[in-house]
Amino acid sequence: MSAAFDELRFGRENALDLRSSLPTGAEAAARAEAFLRERQMAGAGEVLVVTGRGNQSEGGVPVVRPAVARVLKAMRRTGVVSNWQEHTPGAFVVTPAPISALFEAPRRHRDASAEAPADPEALAGLDGATRRVLRDLAIRALDALGAPAGDSFVQDEMVRQFSLLGRSIPPGRDQERRLRAAAAVALDELDDVV
Repeated sequence: MSAAFDELRFGRENALDLRSSLPTGAEAAARAEAFLRERQMAGAGEVLVVTGRGNQSEGGVPVVRPAVARVLKAMRRTGVVSNWQEHTPGAFVVTPAPISALFEAPRRHRDASAEAPADPEALAGLDGATRRVLRDLAIRALDALGAPAGDSFVQDEMVRQFSLLGRSIPPGRDQERRLRAAAAVALDELDDVV
């Protein structure tokens, strides 16, 4: 009966069931990270991640649950997850962070993938509307930091914003549209702060 209430509360799109497929810890971590990044971009309020308790694990030692817990901790540091709590002994309720939290998360030396290339030509293949919203977002982010908004700073910030948002956009036909929408949401979130 609690499964029915969970579906009513979260809906199918906001629930990830890792228990049914019996993934390895690494597979569960990768699926949870992709799911949470996608749900953050979709603006989900709360999501459910079902890990199971680990009763089916070899030797009864849980694998999936601790792997997902590590992902949740890492994703909170990087601005993807706002918070989480245990829903049941085999599930977490997770609140994705606002998209603007991606820009506020401190850079970590170990996370080299978070560093954007310094080449503004990397954005040349994007549609003009996408580049415009990235430019607006970059100018607004620099302004919020009190940083100079010279052209080279703006271009570097555009590439950084693209890198941060792009990692959370799942591949697909409408990937650029989803990137543009996420950038517009982040811009609105930054405007709401001030």
